[in-house]
This record gives sequence, C-alpha cells and structure tokens, in this order.
Amino acid sequence: MRVKPPFETVVRDHGGSVFRVCCAIVGAHDADDAWSETFLAALKAYPDLPADANLEAWLVTIAHHKAVDITRARARRAVPTDTVPECPGPRTADFDDLAAAVEELPPKQKHAVAYHYLAGLPYSEVAGLLGGTAAAARRAASDGIATLRRTYLDMRGDTP
Repeated sequence: MRVKPPFETVVRDHGGSVFRVCCAIVGAHDADDAWSETFLAALKAYPDLPADANLEAWLVTIAHHKAVDITRARARRAVPTDTVPECPGPRTADFDDLAAAVEELPPKQKHAVAYHYLAGLPYSEVAGLLGGTAAAARRAASDGIATLRRTYLDMRGDTP
C-alpha cells in the first residue's frame, strides 16, 4: 500500500512548478497570491486525496482554478488613473520580457504552454484542464510556442 508523503514534502517537491505555472497564467504580480491560494486549498483537501494520486497534476489543477479566480477578480478591479483617455488606445506589450510575451498569448495557448512546458503535464491532462482533446491541447501549445518564437525572439533579434 502506498503512503502519501507529508504535505511539507509535497510543497517542497512541487512548489517550484506550481509557481512557474502561476507566473505564466496570472503574471509575476499575482503569482505569489495564486501560489499561496493553491497550497491553502491543497492543504485542506490533502487528507482526502487518494495515496496513488498524481500530486503534480492535482496541484496544477488547483492552481488553474485559483488562476482563473484571480484573473476574474482582476478584470473586475478598478484601475486608478490620473487622466481618463477619450478612447482607449491599442495595448502595447513589452517584448523585452518573456513573461510579457506569454501574457499576450490567447488564453488557451497561454494555459497550454504553461501546463505542458512549465508544469510538465502530458497533453491528455492539459486537455482535462482546458477542456477538449489531447490533440487540441497539443495544437494550442504548439501555436503558443510558434507565436512566442515569432514575437519574443524576433523582437529581441534572436533566431529560433
């Protein structure tokens, strides 16, 4: 019979990958909050988790839900400003930073890239998080990487 490791070990072993996913999904500004919320929720649910569960996939699923919550809350938050523009201008991205380039990806691509490349989840589990098939998750991740290569690397003058 398999025994679950202490929760402290779970945090130590998977905290880094969960943080990378949180950074990719909600950005560096809110990543700490998403990470904390993920592990608070995980701590509450951990006693009922089966001993043979895939801990990393379970934690990334929780992180996904917390990131969605933070993204929704951010969309409802007022943004203070000194002046109100007559009409909003186009959004510009700072492509000097990879995180900004990832932030500009469409949500499904951004999530697929984060879950597969940063958390190391197989496409079948990415599909479970995003909805759809493993092939669709693979395509979204591939499209996201291709977009990052075009935008981020080209803007830096690097070649892929």
